This record gives sequence, structure tokens and C-alpha cells, in this order.
Amino acid sequence: MRIAIFTDTFHPDINGVARTLKHFTTYLDDQNIVYKVFAPDSHSNEYVSTHIRRFKSFSFFLYPECRLAFPNLFRIKSELQQFSPDIIHVATPFNIGLCGIYLAKKLNIPLVGSYHTDFDYYLQFYDLQFLSKILWKYMNWFHRPCKKLFVPSNETLKQLKQQGFANLEIWSGGVDCQHFHPFYDKKTVREQYGLSKKYLLTYVGRLAPEKDLKTLLAVAKTLPSEINEQIHWLIIGDGPQRDELQNEAPENMIFTGFLKGEQLAEFYSASDLFVFPSPTETFGNVVLEALASGTPAITANSGGVKNIIQTGVTGYLCEPGNVQEFVIAILLLLENHSLRKQLGLEGRNYALTQSWNNIFANLLWHYSKVIDEPKIQKYA
Repeated sequence: MRIAIFTDTFHPDINGVARTLKHFTTYLDDQNIVYKVFAPDSHSNEYVSTHIRRFKSFSFFLYPECRLAFPNLFRIKSELQQFSPDIIHVATPFNIGLCGIYLAKKLNIPLVGSYHTDFDYYLQFYDLQFLSKILWKYMNWFHRPCKKLFVPSNETLKQLKQQGFANLEIWSGGVDCQHFHPFYDKKTVREQYGLSKKYLLTYVGRLAPEKDLKTLLAVAKTLPSEINEQIHWLIIGDGPQRDELQNEAPENMIFTGFLKGEQLAEFYSASDLFVFPSPTETFGNVVLEALASGTPAITANSGGVKNIIQTGVTGYLCEPGNVQEFVIAILLLLENHSLRKQLGLEGRNYALTQSWNNIFANLLWHYSKVIDEPKIQKYA
């Protein structure tokens, strides 16, 4: 099987789409499956591969980590014909994605797509709700040629069905449980970074309006002072709201910027709770990473996160934006060590069932079905 992937974001970009695709291409390398990625250039030149064709680009205003590229269509067509893929996978609905759809039609190559980002929900955080109908019309038009459209959760599948999308299949996220685990030396991690207070509460993600970090700040300020004095908040990530949030944040809140690798995994493991108020997730990769690290998650009861968190088993789901519900859940778990430990164990057990290898093997099976479909029709 030869796979061409068209995406407007890829490693080393830091977002869910880029990270998922990097896991996928690593899997393809391990399986000796030939692929080629067409993607925009990156802020960083740390990752170079002969499997990737990069294009000059600029940031998209709603999602700066997703870039709008300036691809040369004739050059891509020539490269694609030379590569001769069995299937094209379009992962994002911007310029590179449009090239993938056009060339799949032009060269009669089987086409699949994936839907990763709830841009419609994003609109309300940027006061652009009036664009909702136009956005859905575009998304429907963009994805209509796909023989299959992969979505990361049942919640997203329901949402797209209501909007008239067809050929939907679940392609959920996974987690590397050998990298994210509860067995890092928590005491050493805390000492190394001067985290001396009793509890460590962590958020990981973009610092942007659609993540509803205003609710997180309100929660931190609403907790009783006698508890707050025992808490260190760790805000891991970066984005357009960082300066504003830092100016408004309480003194016990530390902003680290983006972290990755073992350092990120250590912080997950050392944390007592993972607090994630974002209502806009189609899946919630960081939530699954927290569970793999044995850290219970308190999240917004919205989007794909609802399919990961089971209230009272692996964490707690709170009404989006409801500060009091988040506060109650945090206090319940901080004051009940045995419950917190039990939720951590259950979260780890759940994460162990979410293997990337199984998820990608299932995706390749769907690819094979799409590739074989014209042959079956021909001989039917």
C-alpha cells in the first residue's frame, strides 16, 4: 500500500492533528509501508524527512498552529504521479487539503478524509457565529468526495451526521503508555522544579479563547483559601492568550510554555489532578495522556472528551463554564486521597486499552476497503 497524506499541519507543529499524523507515519515506518506527506513548512527545521514535501506558508488566524500554504499544483501533480499512491488521505480543509481533493479527482485516486477540529464551536469564542452556516456549507462541500470520513469520537460523529455528512467512521486517538505512565519519580520532579506545595494541578494545551481558560482562572480564584495555599497550578502550553492569562493569574499559577518528551510526561505523572475546561475538543489527546499517567481528569462535559472520561471512574465531567462544578469536583478529589488513587488506577487501565497500533491497523483496514471497492464493483 502506498499512501499520500495531504495536511495543513504536521510535526513539529504542536497540536492534536500534527501529533496524531506523526504517530501514524511512525507506525507506517515500523510496518515498512510507503507514504508521502504534503504539508506546509514549519517554524522549526528540527524534523527533516525524505517522506515529506514542504511548502511556504503563513499562520491561519483562527488557529495559528495550522498554516495556509502556497502549493504549486503542477509540481504536486507531477510528484504525486511519480509516487503513484493507492490512496489519498486529506486531514485538513485548507489549501493543501484542497490540492489533495482536486488531484484525487483528477488522477482517479481513491480518497478518504479525517475531521479533527470543531471550527464551528471555535467561532463563538471569536465572535464570528454569523459565519456558522457558511462554514458548514464549505465543510460539507469539502468532504463530500471522500469515500470515508474518519472522525475521532462518537460525539463528533453525531454532530456531523446532524449536519448531513456521510460515510463516517470512527478513528479515535491513542496514547503511548510506555512514555506516559505513573511511575516517574514524582518527588524528584517536584524538587527539580521547586514545586513544594502539597498538591499539583495541571493544564496542558493551547492558551487560546476556545480552550475556555477564563473558567480555569475563575476556578483557581474560587477555591477556598486554605486549600489554595496548598496548590501549585501548572499551565503547560502557549498561544495568543498567554500574556493576558499570566497578568490575571493568581500567584500560585506557573506558566511553562510548550513542553514535550519526558519532561511533559513527568509533569503529568507528578500531578494530583488534570483540569481541562475546554468545551471544543473533538477528541482530547491530552486528557488521555493524563489518564495514562495515572492522573484523574476533571474536564468539561462536551465534545470528544465525554467519550474518554467516565464520571466517578476515571475523573469528573463538569458543565462547560460552570466554575462551581469544577471547584466541587476538585475539592472532592483533593480531600479524598483513596478516591483520587482509585480514579488514577482506572484511568491508567483505560488508557492501556487505547493502543496506537490497534487504532492504526484498523485505519489501514478501512483504507484497504476503499482501495478494493472499485475492483469489487468492476467484477460484480
